[in-house]
Amino acid sequence: MDNLPEQVAWDILGRIKRTVDKNSVSLTCKRLHELDNEQRKCIRVGCGLNPANEALVSLCNRFQNLEKVEISYSGWMSKLGKQLDDRGLYNLSVSCPLLTDLTLSYCTFITDAGLSHLASCSHLSALKLIFTPRISGFGILSVVVGCKNLNLLHLNRCLNITSMEWLEYLGKLETLEDLCIKNCRAIGEGDLIKLGPSWQKLKRLQFEVDANYRYMKVYDRLAVDQWQTQWIPCDSMIELKLVNGIISPGRGLACVLGKCSNLEKIHLDMCVGVKDSDITGLAQNSSNLRSISLRVPSDFSLPLLMNNPIRLTDECLEALARNCSHLESVRLSFSDGEFPSFSSFTLHGILTLVQNCPIRELALDHVYSFNDVGMEALCSAEYLQMLELSRCQEITDEGLQLVAQFPKLCVLKLSKCLGVTNDGLKPLVGSHKLKLLAVDDCPQISERGVHGAADSVTFKQDLSWMY
Repeated sequence: MDNLPEQVAWDILGRIKRTVDKNSVSLTCKRLHELDNEQRKCIRVGCGLNPANEALVSLCNRFQNLEKVEISYSGWMSKLGKQLDDRGLYNLSVSCPLLTDLTLSYCTFITDAGLSHLASCSHLSALKLIFTPRISGFGILSVVVGCKNLNLLHLNRCLNITSMEWLEYLGKLETLEDLCIKNCRAIGEGDLIKLGPSWQKLKRLQFEVDANYRYMKVYDRLAVDQWQTQWIPCDSMIELKLVNGIISPGRGLACVLGKCSNLEKIHLDMCVGVKDSDITGLAQNSSNLRSISLRVPSDFSLPLLMNNPIRLTDECLEALARNCSHLESVRLSFSDGEFPSFSSFTLHGILTLVQNCPIRELALDHVYSFNDVGMEALCSAEYLQMLELSRCQEITDEGLQLVAQFPKLCVLKLSKCLGVTNDGLKPLVGSHKLKLLAVDDCPQISERGVHGAADSVTFKQDLSWMY
């Protein structure tokens, strides 16, 4: 090993991806140990750190080129030793001068005082906080003020963030490109107006409201007026994901839809109030759209929907078919509400999309309008490579047998489909057409029935969902 050319040794280490393997190979000889120390740029630690503060300093001193650090205490119990605290975060900021990407997950001992130490990390560009209950908006503000290069910020279940000065400061910096806010109860759609000029640079936005607190956020009348009067340019946005949001004219994120001229991927999950006109405007302005996922609320007991029963229809699917010639992935789903039969997408609308766009992935969940006739139509879908059918109860063996005739299909996933049996899969057995077949919780399909139907097969059957 001492005579091995340095480039070859570096190439060997570069091909080893798993951390456990890197640790093992570094123990084989002194030279590889030293090279691994130089090459290692990311580590993931947590419950095994004991004592936490000192152990993290030791790791940083060993791997002096660390750029990415993830500290996760998921599953932590007091008997595992004390967690990393504010002093430990200070040690990290001093011992890891090249730090660019930091994730703190379930770090319940870290407070705003500890987070403020990150302000000295001049290279920090990505910060992810997952359930850090003692962090407030003041802690986030201290980071964004000190870290002028911050372009990615993810906040997940940070329940104490109430003040929004950090949003305003980020808006003025105009460096933010990726923002994710999930289940932070005090942050509502209306607060995002504070990003101001940063909307022009934002490339990815994920905003998820805790479903149990969807209506708890009080909307400031002034913020609503700002959304209505301020033009929000979103030319850089390429990915948008909204979960459990309220899409209402002139308010919140409804003002963003239709203004993302370069959008490539959109996911709307249980967003109340989305109308055909919203998706139509999006399609007309986002000709580069490649992926769309719609999960539509079907619980008509919601007061908002009782007063204004708006549903998405084939009109928006036809608009997508006319305007989005690059659309490759489509996922349509209806929730498990009391009235799932109110599906408003018909077979005609779905097939219009497939026939006019190069759809490679099609996933349908609870879409009762899709039946064997639709399966027959997919025989002419020349681009379709992946088909996922979940709770599509109108599909029978007759329709499933047609899968063997789909031109390019190589992945098939079936979940909770009541109308299909082993007979529907018989044409696939031994054909080597499918690379992957996944069958989950379909009561009439047995493990024996999927054997040999694809190069790789996964089978699971838990019928508790039926009862």
